[in-house]
Amino acid sequence: MQRFNEFIPGSSMSVTIAPEQVDRIIGNQHHDPFEVLGSHPIEQNGKTVWVVRAYLPNASAAWVILPEERTEHPMYSVHHPQFFECTIDTPELLNYQLRLQENGHELIIYDPYAFRSPRLTDFDLHLFKEGNHHRIYEKLGAHLAIVDGVRGVYFAVWAPNARNVSVLGNFNKWDGRKHQMRRGPTGVWELFIPEIGVGEHYKYEIKNQHGHIYEKSDPFGFQQEARPKTASIVSDLDAYKWSDQKWMEQRRHADPLTQPISVYEVHLGSWLHAASDEPAITDSGAVEPVVIVSELKPGARFITYRELAARLIPYVKELGYTHLELLPIAEHPFDGSWGYQVTGYYACTSRYGSPEDFMYFIDQCHQNGIGVIVDWVPGHFPKDGHGLAYFDGSHLYEHADPRKGEHKEWGTLVFNYSRHEVRNFLVANALFWFDKYHIDGIRVDAVASMLYLDYGRKEGEWLPNQHGSRENVEAADFLRQVNHVIFSYFPGVLSIAEESTSWPMVSWPTYVGGLGFNLKWNMGWMHDMLDYFSMDPWFRQFHQNNVTFSIWYHHSENFMLALSHDEVVHGKSHLIGKMPGDNWQKFANVRCLLAYMFTHPGKKTLFMGMEFGQWSEWNVWGDLDWHLLQHAPHQQLKQFVSDVNRLYRSEPALYSQDFAQSGFEWVDCSDNRHSVVSFIRQATDSNEFVITVCNFTPQPHSHYRVGVPEPGFYTELLNSDAREYGGSNMGNLGGKWADEWSCQNRPYSIDLCLPPLGVLVLKLDRLKTADAMG
Repeated sequence: MQRFNEFIPGSSMSVTIAPEQVDRIIGNQHHDPFEVLGSHPIEQNGKTVWVVRAYLPNASAAWVILPEERTEHPMYSVHHPQFFECTIDTPELLNYQLRLQENGHELIIYDPYAFRSPRLTDFDLHLFKEGNHHRIYEKLGAHLAIVDGVRGVYFAVWAPNARNVSVLGNFNKWDGRKHQMRRGPTGVWELFIPEIGVGEHYKYEIKNQHGHIYEKSDPFGFQQEARPKTASIVSDLDAYKWSDQKWMEQRRHADPLTQPISVYEVHLGSWLHAASDEPAITDSGAVEPVVIVSELKPGARFITYRELAARLIPYVKELGYTHLELLPIAEHPFDGSWGYQVTGYYACTSRYGSPEDFMYFIDQCHQNGIGVIVDWVPGHFPKDGHGLAYFDGSHLYEHADPRKGEHKEWGTLVFNYSRHEVRNFLVANALFWFDKYHIDGIRVDAVASMLYLDYGRKEGEWLPNQHGSRENVEAADFLRQVNHVIFSYFPGVLSIAEESTSWPMVSWPTYVGGLGFNLKWNMGWMHDMLDYFSMDPWFRQFHQNNVTFSIWYHHSENFMLALSHDEVVHGKSHLIGKMPGDNWQKFANVRCLLAYMFTHPGKKTLFMGMEFGQWSEWNVWGDLDWHLLQHAPHQQLKQFVSDVNRLYRSEPALYSQDFAQSGFEWVDCSDNRHSVVSFIRQATDSNEFVITVCNFTPQPHSHYRVGVPEPGFYTELLNSDAREYGGSNMGNLGGKWADEWSCQNRPYSIDLCLPPLGVLVLKLDRLKTADAMG
């Protein structure tokens, strides 16, 4: 309760305020400093006058300036040497300024406590509290604003269990006493700080109920300092001018499940490095100071988003991929986590440049016909002190009970999906990347770890759900919500699950009870095929099931076939190193595997380095082994991947019915003695089909008959054993005429030469057939 005594306007006699109120401001313990600081109208002798109070640490004197009236009013210290106040006899007090003397310098500033109107409405807070404010990132965090004609930055942070919160930054010499925030009814703290803008570094100083201090990065911050520094940076994400309108409009009307999707998975920090003395190009085209990264090889630095646009995009375009998948791009403190331990969910990592630089990279991808998928990590987060862990002095984002709230195997914490505001933070975050950065898809990491309460936990280290079972019901509901929201706002995009269990209907729509993803990585196919190809070809005859089993369950989900980064680390060897035999056979096996992969139903993903046969395992601190491209076998494998991608994209039979049973039919899958399979891929147009024949051994087969549905000439579209790919060049002279010779329940057949460790793709040439038949 404030109490006021009689006073003489303009004199040293002050308006009395309760000492405990002043003490709470001085001690940085007030939940609403606006109750004390700023301007307050009072009635005096039948008219309105104003009392102005300011807490100005380090100031020795202060005055209130009224610019419009060109008057100045001295302030006086009564309660504390740095607690200033004065009274002003004026009917209205707007946009006043403070002049202060501090450490021998004179400053003129706007009083942040003169700007009293909150930016968040009651409706904003209501939606956030129930978990349905889809664009809460436009309200929480740091946002450029103009209030009463004054430019500045509005700060808002959710910390409901904090005793008090302040904004720290260069603008207040990181002194938490100077910009104390106001707590709203739902635990959101806010403050408008005038006369600061883009580029300001800041953190939140959060005190818990015991007075312990935590300095935190902004959970909704759009940019962070490059590690090891941890401050957030004020950023304007609306400044970039996009040029991808045509791409975005086409995407909105497309069905990605009927389109070719071939993804190049890449970790931007280890695809290629630049010399440390090479100038780094950033958003303005200016030369930026180079950051030497100690873990990299001596004299190396990361290349920037804009440099990646100039180097990576032409490379991916040359190889014929449709999409790039970026390992997590959100800010993370430790390079060795590959990006999967995120501290800044709304900030693209500063390792490679600014938010505008990353927007430019995606814009250039779209203008070159390449979609961008980013890995998204809503399953867990690290314990770093500046991040989300124990954010407001309580278990705010994570479960308090470690049996639900901690992944001990990973040393990380698990989000509390049952808390509406936490779920809102994550749902809005997924939407944010589509909205602000125009991404085309997310690949959700470690979905199985979210869906099962006992994942990676021993007996007694986990808690069952309310039904007594191990399924994480809250996590499943969260995934349904995030997918429903994404597709509601952005039709035509991708949401891909890395899910390794038999959880049903992962890629089914939410309205039929599915999790709502539109693609799921086929981990079973990946394990079966890598096991199969790693064994000596002689033994493959006993493991034909590895090749054929995936078709039995393929149509239960919308599967993506992925050979990812997880398969080339931790002693597993790179793809070519898994293959048996001499070098020739190793390369032939890789070509055979990739050709089978690209003709098998399902969308495709390949990790960087596989396209040219990198021998060494992926090293997050090194480059790819680009020197290998000096050697013919590696050049030829790269050419093969390029040609396979182009074949895949040019033949609707290979992609348009990936998830329809009518899109695939075995010709013969039972010839395990020769380790040969053959099958038909069918487009939606019944006249469009291709036939694939795979020989998984180094033994060639002549006069091998394969049944076909129609007569005519079958052109050899692809032969993985061709000379230009480093093969033995055995083949069928460009194609074969079908004979009226019934085989494998088909009325016609073709007599083929099957090359060693080779795959043939053939297509009926209707024009040539019609000409020959008159």
